[in-house]
Amino acid sequence: MNYKLIADIAKSLLLARWKQSLVAAVGVTFSITMFIALLGFMNGLNDMLDSLILNRTPHIRLFNEVKPNPRQPVNLSTEFKDGHNFIQSIKSSGSRVEIYNSAAIIRAIKADPRVLGFSPKISAPVLYNAGTIDINGAVSGIEVVAENALFFFNNYVTTGNPLDLKNVSNSIILGKGVADKLLADVGDVVQVTTSQGERLPLKVVGYFQSGIADYDKVQSYASISTVQKLLGKPNNYVTDIQVKLKDLTLAPVMAKEYAQLFQADAEDVQTANAQFETGSSVRSLISYSVGIVLLIVAGFGIYNILNMMIYEKMDTIAILKATGFSGKDVQRIFIGIALSIGIVGGLSGLVFGLAVSLAIDQIPFVTAALPTVKTFPVNYDPKFYIIGIVFSLITTYAAGFFPARKASKVDPVVIIRGK
Repeated sequence: MNYKLIADIAKSLLLARWKQSLVAAVGVTFSITMFIALLGFMNGLNDMLDSLILNRTPHIRLFNEVKPNPRQPVNLSTEFKDGHNFIQSIKSSGSRVEIYNSAAIIRAIKADPRVLGFSPKISAPVLYNAGTIDINGAVSGIEVVAENALFFFNNYVTTGNPLDLKNVSNSIILGKGVADKLLADVGDVVQVTTSQGERLPLKVVGYFQSGIADYDKVQSYASISTVQKLLGKPNNYVTDIQVKLKDLTLAPVMAKEYAQLFQADAEDVQTANAQFETGSSVRSLISYSVGIVLLIVAGFGIYNILNMMIYEKMDTIAILKATGFSGKDVQRIFIGIALSIGIVGGLSGLVFGLAVSLAIDQIPFVTAALPTVKTFPVNYDPKFYIIGIVFSLITTYAAGFFPARKASKVDPVVIIRGK
């Protein structure tokens, strides 16, 4: 079998109808270009939206939830153990909001090899005092260094230095929405009152903007020591322990393990953001579906062109078979033509797809809700390009296989006799 001869014949047939071949290659190029650009943009958008939520969300959150005790005294009594007890208006238990024995829990988490890092936190509902008006809000006490390292806190501080919370006593970083309501500039002092009536003046050292407007209208940040002072609590007072893991997939199992081990409530990131992750998956699925449909449409174009080529080249096929070429050889010739169109169109599509992605990446995207985003987000994951070229080859091979099989079955005697 002379593969060079087969390649030369395929090249001659391809160039004999170069306009139609070019149209087919352009179809593949366009499909791959849109496939790459669409997937890159949609996944870039998913990454941006994920970062707004997941970057700020611990993999496991330990806390004490205030809730009614399921084990009521009547259920513990042996006198009523054989009956059905109906209890109404059960009130929440008087347990404390803070995590019990937080220092020992932190030591155990720190020693766990599965843990990447942790950050203690205090959540406190407050009132921001603006003259005679009180504005509802919340202040989170954080360890700034750990929060920067694990949850990218510094990326969301649009004005000021987040380390000032640690270095400047009685300081606060206001959510941008809160600052707008209070008309508070950096350097001003705002009055903050707790639900117990404790009031503390705090110096504004910066603004925080998460990209979620409703969140920024109530949320502010201070150091843990400042919030402990605000609440009148001791140094070991902590309401949350945020844990980041080396392997995110371990979060559901480890959350249950920690809940039993530390006798605290534990919430994993998958449970906390299940609806959000579903939205990202749906957007990715739509992107892949649209791209694959474009490639299939291009494949039908190649199929039609090869079919027409076979009808026009019946004499050539008959001569090839009459001179000793087998049906398999003829099939290889037309499959080679299809794959040539797929390779040229696919590689061109990758180049144009990258160019379109780079162009999208330069388009300004300025919005007050997302101060850290300056242009449209694009993901340049190499797997999109690999999927694109592989699927273009599969599509073009499938488009060429059936016409090629038809050509391999042509009877040269019938064709020559008809002439």
